[in-house]
Amino acid sequence: MDISDLFWNATSEELKNGFVETENGYICLLCGQEVEKGIIYPHEDVFYEAVRYIRLHIVETHGSVFEYLIGLDKRLTGLTDHQNRLLRLFYQGKSDEEVKQEMEIGSTATIRNHRFVLKEKERQARVFLTLMALLNDRDSHRPAFLNFPSTATMVDERYNVTRDEEEKILKKYFPQGVHGPITTFNLKEKHRLVVLREIARHFNTGETYTEKEVNRILQPIYHDFATVRRYLIEYGFLDRKPDGS
Repeated sequence: MDISDLFWNATSEELKNGFVETENGYICLLCGQEVEKGIIYPHEDVFYEAVRYIRLHIVETHGSVFEYLIGLDKRLTGLTDHQNRLLRLFYQGKSDEEVKQEMEIGSTATIRNHRFVLKEKERQARVFLTLMALLNDRDSHRPAFLNFPSTATMVDERYNVTRDEEEKILKKYFPQGVHGPITTFNLKEKHRLVVLREIARHFNTGETYTEKEVNRILQPIYHDFATVRRYLIEYGFLDRKPDGS
């Protein structure tokens, strides 16, 4: 199971922690970093057991689970820009008066109203999750959809792809098997998602690559590897540093 599947199949508690426990270790849900049970990990002259080290990794690499989740695309969080900013300020421990001043809102009563709306949204989310859990227990006709990367920046109908569709698309564009080259990259949006998802499996989760290394991996797959690289980033399968490198 890849990191996107792990992320979207995680429980609320696992998402809150930012990692899942496996038989042999722990996997960061935010980037796929794995640590092995039974190993002591050194960091700045301190030694950590695996579970404490994965927690340290999340802080050192991602700041916090909250910071990672609040930075996701609004189509994934369901938050407006205004609500996103409010949550960030509340998380920072700001008082209603401080939030009012920072956001230049008329009164603290308005802030309390925003808090109420967010609490209502939380209640609705709990009910909806329960309804979907009950539905999944009964709905034998529901299709299995592909999970998409949590880092995706353009979440739309392109991701409406079932597992059965994925298999047919891969056979069409990878006639020599998924480890071979693709026939074309002139694809429909939904087909491109499936092909990119498969190409992304050539990379190790959590590993940093130079641009030359990325090109070397992609070149045998398709001659216009620069275009493939760009789309891998656009769809959230690869990520760049803030300076573009």
